[in-house]
Amino acid sequence: MAMDRGQVFSDQCPSRDVLRHVTSRWGALTLLALLAGTQRFSDLRRRIKGISEKMLAETLQAQEADGFVQRIAHPVVPPHVDYALTPMGREIAQRVEGMTDWIEGNLPRIQAAQEQHKAQRRR
Repeated sequence: MAMDRGQVFSDQCPSRDVLRHVTSRWGALTLLALLAGTQRFSDLRRRIKGISEKMLAETLQAQEADGFVQRIAHPVVPPHVDYALTPMGREIAQRVEGMTDWIEGNLPRIQAAQEQHKAQRRR
């Protein structure tokens, strides 16, 4: 069923879950990390400072279910699992990268606005 633009504002819209999987702190960072290429779980965890094993596993599972991440299990002992972006995952990760680049490029302006806001609230 095709949905009209703007349905994301409806609490019944399934795109909200996908939006959360992509734009949450851990979702965005996982997509950005995988833009560098296929990685093992432990490599992703080391790269994304502060993420717990549980949260990384949940994030990867959600993004796999959305079709953004491919889980590649190698039949060896000990088990070896790699994660990679699918073509659709690469598309959305590049958009997240663009947003992240904009944030980092404008960080001084953002921080100045934050400081101004704090100062106004103290008055």
